[in-house]
Order: sequence, then C-alpha cells, then structure tokens
Amino acid sequence: MARYGGPARGVDTKSSSTDMVSEADREAERAIVELLRAERPDDGLIGEEGADESSASGRNWVIDPLDGTTNYLYGCPAWCVSVALEDREGGLAGVVHDPVGRETFVAERGGGARLNGEPIHVSEASELATALIGTGFGYEPAVRAGQADIVRRLLPQVRDIRRAGAAALDLCFVAAGRLDGYYERGVHHWDYAAGALVVREAGGEVVELEGGRFGVAAGPAGLVRRLAELVRE
Repeated sequence: MARYGGPARGVDTKSSSTDMVSEADREAERAIVELLRAERPDDGLIGEEGADESSASGRNWVIDPLDGTTNYLYGCPAWCVSVALEDREGGLAGVVHDPVGRETFVAERGGGARLNGEPIHVSEASELATALIGTGFGYEPAVRAGQADIVRRLLPQVRDIRRAGAAALDLCFVAAGRLDGYYERGVHHWDYAAGALVVREAGGEVVELEGGRFGVAAGPAGLVRRLAELVRE
C-alpha cells in the first residue's frame, strides 16, 4: 500500500510486453515467504514470483503476492494478495485480501467461507440469461483474439460481462454473490488456489474448462456447467 498510487519501481515483463511484474510483487512474496519459513518450516512453497520449495509435511503454500499487477501499477483498485494452503486432498485453507477495499475473504475446508468475519454464499442464479458473468483475458494478441470470439458468442446469452483484472478477486466475488459466474483460461495455480476454495466453501462449484488451454469456471451448481459448455474453445 505504501507504493500504491506512486511511481512504479522495478517494473519488468514476463510472458509478453504487457505482462508486468514490479518490485512490489517481489517484495510482497519475500515477506510472505519469510513468515511461512519461520512459522511452517516443513511446508512447501509455490509462488508466482519464484518461490519453489519442496514439502516435508505434505502441505504446500500457494502464493500470489499481488494478483492484478497491471491494475496496481495503473492505480486501479482491483488487486489483491492470495495465499492458499493445500494438502494431498486439495485446498485446506485460503485467504484473499483486498487492501484497498479492506476486505478479507477466508475459507477452510469444511468450515465455510467468510468476508470480514461474516458468512458468504454464492448467488441463487440458475439461468444464464439473467446471470452477471466475470472473466479475464490473456496477454498474447492471438489468445486475446480467440477470447474475444468467445465473449462475442457469450454476451447475447447472459445479463452482462465484467472484467476486473484479478482472478482471485473474481472468484471471491462469485463466492459473495457479487458475480453469478466466472470463467477464464490461461490461469495459473496461484491465481485460483485460494479463490477456488472460497467459492466451494461458499456453496459453489469450480470446474475445469474442457478443450484448449487450461481454465476454470465457477458459480452455483445449477449454472456453472452450462457456462463451461458455452465457453468451450
């Protein structure tokens, strides 16, 4: 937060000239890794900015220190920190923290999902025609062209589409009923590990998208599989 809204520092690119990473990303990951190494030395670490340590405990922490870097660098408020804990059965705990909105989404396996301590639940939506759908786009021009074709096909069949620019927040918005559904291809493990658990513990489903590149769709059970079928590549 001390750097948010100020001049960007230490900015580099990753997969393309528009896929950015900043010193804020790297420092945030270092801070999280430092804490986890001290508190949970036997657990493994998987981080977007390079953390990669094997697990002696059977548990792994999956870290996205700054999801929505482009928004962060442009001064747009849709960005967050996402941390998940996984074991051999999958997601065990997840936290997605929105520093600007002062909102913290948390979930634990079998314990439900909460926003700032209050229980949350996915929407009751079952019809795509009245569903508000979130999505995200890749960085490569050819990929974006294909995604535009899917949006063109989907838009007439839903209430509307939103694109915030942070997958972890999109998933939490589904969990809180702020979006009825969400889909995106090209996401990485750290993008959705915490958010997917929040959705499931809020009564929703998260499914892998078939065909083409890896992706996920999320929403109420009565909606998500039809959404996944519509956005098949």
